[in-house]
Amino acid sequence: MGNQNDSEIVDTISMTLDDGTELECEVIAKFEVEGKKYIALFPDKVVDGFEEGDVFFYQYKELDTEDDLELIMIEDEDEFEKVADAFDEILDEQEFNAVSEDE
Repeated sequence: MGNQNDSEIVDTISMTLDDGTELECEVIAKFEVEGKKYIALFPDKVVDGFEEGDVFFYQYKELDTEDDLELIMIEDEDEFEKVADAFDEILDEQEFNAVSEDE
């Protein structure tokens, strides 16, 4: 039995952008908004049009296995805002839980 807990395991996704840029992204969260599945990714480097610390949001579908995902661009601005708001709530909840555990 190891002494490793789940929070030490980091999931990553490799992806290629339209311009051919290769990125390794850390999976920050998987969550649902209005019945659709979304994923928040943190890229390993800054790419054109983005700033350091930016998070990528995609809708996703699980393929043959849970480790095999199809990422779908979010093109609707209202949908993107809902996803970003849901992600902010997840971060707020995690921060609250971390503070509660410290007390």
